[in-house]
Amino acid sequence: MPSDEKNFEEPRAVSRGLTRRQTLAMLVPLAVGHHPAFAQNELTDLARIRASSLLKVAVYKDNAPFSDGAATDMKGLDVALAEGLARQLNLKLSLLPFDAGENMGDDLRNMVWKGHYLGYGPADVMLHVPADKYLAQKNPQVMIFAPYMRESLVLVHDARKLIGAAAPEDLKGVPLAAERGAGAASVLMGYGGGLLRPQVSIHNTGTEAVQAAVDGKAVAAFVTRAQAESVLSRNPDSATHFRMAKINFNNGIVDTGWPVGMAIKSGHKELGQALEAALKSLREGGELLKIFQQQGMTLTAP
Repeated sequence: MPSDEKNFEEPRAVSRGLTRRQTLAMLVPLAVGHHPAFAQNELTDLARIRASSLLKVAVYKDNAPFSDGAATDMKGLDVALAEGLARQLNLKLSLLPFDAGENMGDDLRNMVWKGHYLGYGPADVMLHVPADKYLAQKNPQVMIFAPYMRESLVLVHDARKLIGAAAPEDLKGVPLAAERGAGAASVLMGYGGGLLRPQVSIHNTGTEAVQAAVDGKAVAAFVTRAQAESVLSRNPDSATHFRMAKINFNNGIVDTGWPVGMAIKSGHKELGQALEAALKSLREGGELLKIFQQQGMTLTAP
């Protein structure tokens, strides 16, 4: 998940489809002789989206390998998934890139059910949302559903310098790398009252932490599997020397990882059903697998 330390910046071009959407929403009721505002309220959630011809999808900024790059040319798994979902629904894609807020509740409020106080959002759907029961209970204004992958934390290490690590104590004296503000970094630096803290170098992103290990600036990085796989796929020569392993810090983190899905405004059942059907088609048709492979990542069952 993106760092909680990042501040919001107003996304560029996030309102590109609004004028067209509003125009179409007015023209449809006018054609049948109704007052625009009254008739627009009669449309279902999915009908309003189809009238706009746009599917607005919120994705995190600076969240490689899922969504990264300039707002006008973002790349990554979530971007490719958003394109696939829009295509399945016969809609044009409108990305709404945004910076992570203080917590996931802020992100859901700003990008799913209310909109940001600066004037952008909400989107029709937000990607990269932990499909967590507790998170859903804390945010009844949204529906979290349709998990498309399972994420987990791994220790990616240079096997020439570190054969393995069965326990955190095995990392004593080993140069480590982690992502600023991420849970993995907190785990590393907090374990054993700071036992490993002096050895941990902090990087702006998880992919940069992995790259530091690949470049020899660290022996291992504690990051998500997706971050590790994406970097190693871009460094095939170095990848032969690296291994990924689970390591138990006995701190309550679920070793099996967590499912990642999407979120829409609570009550938008038709949209939810359409998105679930679209994801099912991408999965059964092999396109979802292809998207993961193109990013150098493993498609894991949610």
